[in-house]
Amino acid sequence: MSLSGDVCLVTGASGFLGERIVKLLVEEGAMEIRLLDRNIKPQLLQSLDESRNQTKINVFEGDIRDSELLTKACQGASTVIHTASIIDVTGAVDYSELHGINVKGTQLLLQICLQENVTSFIYTSSIEVAGPNPQGDPIVDGDEETPYFSCLKFLYSKTKHEAEQLSLRANGQPLCNGGHLTTCALRPTYIYGEGCRFLKGHMVNGIRNGNTLLRTSRPDAKVNPVYVGNVAFAHVLAARAMRDPKKRETIGGNFYFISDDTPPVSYSDFNHAVLSTLGFRIQEKLILPFPVLRLLCFLLEILQRCLQPFMKFTPPLNSQLLIMLNTPFTFSYHKAQRDIGYSPCYDWEESRKRTTDWLASILPAEREQIRA
Repeated sequence: MSLSGDVCLVTGASGFLGERIVKLLVEEGAMEIRLLDRNIKPQLLQSLDESRNQTKINVFEGDIRDSELLTKACQGASTVIHTASIIDVTGAVDYSELHGINVKGTQLLLQICLQENVTSFIYTSSIEVAGPNPQGDPIVDGDEETPYFSCLKFLYSKTKHEAEQLSLRANGQPLCNGGHLTTCALRPTYIYGEGCRFLKGHMVNGIRNGNTLLRTSRPDAKVNPVYVGNVAFAHVLAARAMRDPKKRETIGGNFYFISDDTPPVSYSDFNHAVLSTLGFRIQEKLILPFPVLRLLCFLLEILQRCLQPFMKFTPPLNSQLLIMLNTPFTFSYHKAQRDIGYSPCYDWEESRKRTTDWLASILPAEREQIRA
């Protein structure tokens, strides 16, 4: 089933993932696409100009916590794809802001979906709601049924988990018109691709380090990154599947891991995989022995707490981030394949080429900026 005739709202529409979902919905032939974000990029609107004859594009700029804005955006919508959130793995963002956007914003959006008779709600979750736990217990080729004791320490992870639970618990809730809301959550692994700010940051650090990438992950700590185009495709497939009454019943209230066929490697070795052809090397060993790094993180966190009453200090590395970077943590997409028909539409070679080509396009400017 296609989404032709649907009115779709995408929150976080100008984001790394959101803008790709929007473009796929245009290709899908949605009748109307509503873009909600704090600021909508002019470049995104320009890229959609050619489609305006076939698909109506409406823009809603503002805060996800603005109930009036959300009510206007949801009126008459059939599907909401909720990607808007703050991503923070270093503790740079205050908890009140994280919780306000990631949790309260999601809660308010769900309430308004019920009020405005939105029938389908897809929440973009994260692999980090699953772990890894502070002990660094590994998962290799896990799935949605894999037992795992997870004690989340990242405030980001906690807020994403809370918002995911709110979304899944809303499944089956009655709408004002007598229908019912169907919800699901997609848990992508580490998302990469053109526009990925984390990859750009690693490249910049590599330039400053004489074209040598810093190693913060042990080679055996394999994860399975996923290309952004495949994650966007999974969201559209989930929206499609929710139009089928039988699939809708199966999908409702469930979460799905979204990965692809990118070879499992450590975070650091993945950075090298997409940057090596641009002349970057990688350190053979961790920047410091792992026990030393753990001690350093512990000391930095004590310093952070001591300075908290006087100033904001954000360590570049913390204990939980170090554990995440050094824990094998891979997941299968078979459940998503079975229930929503997901299979990656971009293979590893194409995904890597697109990513490397983008990095190559911004490399000269980054080198020039560092020299200046």
